[in-house]
Formats: sequence, C-alpha cells, structure tokens
Amino acid sequence: MNAHTEKLILQGEAGAIEALRDEPSGSAKGVAVVAHPHPLFGGTMDNKVVQTLARAFVQCGWTVVRFNFRGVGASAGEHDAGAGEARDLLRVIEQVAPHGPLALAGFSFGSFVASHALVAVWPGREIEKIVFVGTATQRFQVAPIAAPLHEKTCVIHGEQDDTVSLASVMDWARPQSLPVTVVPGGGHFFHGQLPLLKSLVVRHLMA
Repeated sequence: MNAHTEKLILQGEAGAIEALRDEPSGSAKGVAVVAHPHPLFGGTMDNKVVQTLARAFVQCGWTVVRFNFRGVGASAGEHDAGAGEARDLLRVIEQVAPHGPLALAGFSFGSFVASHALVAVWPGREIEKIVFVGTATQRFQVAPIAAPLHEKTCVIHGEQDDTVSLASVMDWARPQSLPVTVVPGGGHFFHGQLPLLKSLVVRHLMA
C-alpha cells in the first residue's frame, strides 16, 4: 500500500494469520486494527474500503494492521460465521497492540466481528477510536456499542446500500442513540465515493 507496508504472519487459534502493517511517517499515535468484509463473498484485507480505512488512519498518524480472517489468503482454518473471526481479531490485538492506544475499524462483516471483539476488550482496555462502515446489521447480530464509547465512534453507511439496508442500521443504532453518518447515493462498496469516505474518517480521527 505504501513504502512502509510490512507483511506479518501472526498466530491464531486455527494457525497462521496473514497480516499487513502500515506505519505513519512520524511517530505513531497508537495501533488501529481493521477487519475486512465477509470471506465467503470475496472479502479480504485488500478490499478497497478496508484499504481506504487503512489510508485514513495512516494519514492521521496511526500504525494500521489489517489481516485476513481464517481461511482467507494465507490465513489457516475455515470460516466460522464470526465467532472464530472475533477471536482471531483478539489474537491480532494481543500480538500487535498488547498495550497503548488502540483503535478498531471494520467494514461490513468486519464491523460485526469488531463489535464483538470490542465487547471483549472494553472496558479492560481503553479504546481511542472506532469506525464502522457498511455495518452488517441485516444478517448478523452486531453488538451494541457502550455509551461511554459513542463519542469515539463513527458509523458510516451508504444511503442506497443494497447489501445492508440503511433502515436495518438505523434499527440497530436507534436504541443506542448512536449517530449514523449517511453518504447520499452511496452503495455498499462506495464506488466513486472512496475519497469522500476517507475524508469522513479522517475528520473523525482528527476530532
């Protein structure tokens, strides 16, 4: 992705976890871990939305680690409908960000996975920033975000997302009074709108 991208092989409960780490140009504010969309529908850590999230965090001074869930690329194991993937994410955090400032981000299925990892990590660990894009509320039970973390959370969804309806995201967010940023005309993959998506994430990270 840039001159500072490093390939990693981490260890998960199913075996190796393939990962990439991107470093900012200066000293890092902390580590952001980014989770990718559904593996059974072609989701990988190289997905364009995942890369856009990574670029936004790097631009804002964060070290970014994105990784392939079990059974994807060089990551061992088989798809586990989110439960094993959440444990994979926790193992990644243990290895790349055992302490210090931590951020979590996810796209689609990755947001669902990250929501459950967040429940396991917080409040034992301080979370600095949370970014969920195209949150997979329609097919999965996305965990609610604890109220003290709302100010640190950015939820972005496309108005015309035909993979996960905006209505389902609002149904998830409404009981939490959790704001959702809606991109007018945006689809699930934000075709033609990735620069806008990046600018929205950067705005949140710099706030």
